[in-house]
Amino acid sequence: MPTAPSSFEVIVDTPATRLNPDALLQRLPVDGVGAVVSFVGLTRGKEGDSNVLRLEFDAWQEELPKVLHALASQAAETYGLRAVVIAHRTGSVEPEEPIVAIHVGSAHRAAAFDACRWLIDELKQQAPLWKKEVTDHGATWKAGLG
Repeated sequence: MPTAPSSFEVIVDTPATRLNPDALLQRLPVDGVGAVVSFVGLTRGKEGDSNVLRLEFDAWQEELPKVLHALASQAAETYGLRAVVIAHRTGSVEPEEPIVAIHVGSAHRAAAFDACRWLIDELKQQAPLWKKEVTDHGATWKAGLG
């Protein structure tokens, strides 16, 4: 069973301003890394027959960084990762803007792909975040982030 290397590093960011996935990727430590897998989630401009004007994310600000760090640490133990950068926006996010960015560094690609998928799936289940979708047909609070 994989375990996190002793030099494993986690970087967490929960900004209320626009995410810059490329800048976050530059912060990923690459010592001993043979593969980097990234996921960037964007706000869609359409949802069904509605035009999305923005998404509004409310968060339990004190807990969100702790939960993201715990998820990254669990992924490191499970998949033997060397580094994770994980960030999720709060506040108002307009169409085509990044909502979430996850960058995973591992010695091998299979672990990096598996870990990145696991991280986004678990983030959507466990992160203390609530999403309101504002469209040209009104606003709706969405249950969960899925």
